[in-house]
Amino acid sequence: MDKQGQEMFLNFILQRVQEGKEDEAKAVLTENFRKQNEGTFSQDDIQQFIPKMISLLKPEKLEEVQAVVKQFSGDFGNK
Repeated sequence: MDKQGQEMFLNFILQRVQEGKEDEAKAVLTENFRKQNEGTFSQDDIQQFIPKMISLLKPEKLEEVQAVVKQFSGDFGNK
């Protein structure tokens, strides 16, 4: 994911996290983006990311975000 894609994904997620959880979500995403940029982002990172983000999201936004993350992680697995 390029820098612009990361920014779009970050904004997408931040609009869907619970009130007051934005900083925590941004920190998780920023760390994952750093690993992607370094080439060290792994399937294990994805497995840790999903439950963490689920705990930060608004419950009514969970299904929408899961669909996007699943698409992203599927693309990651094909590279």
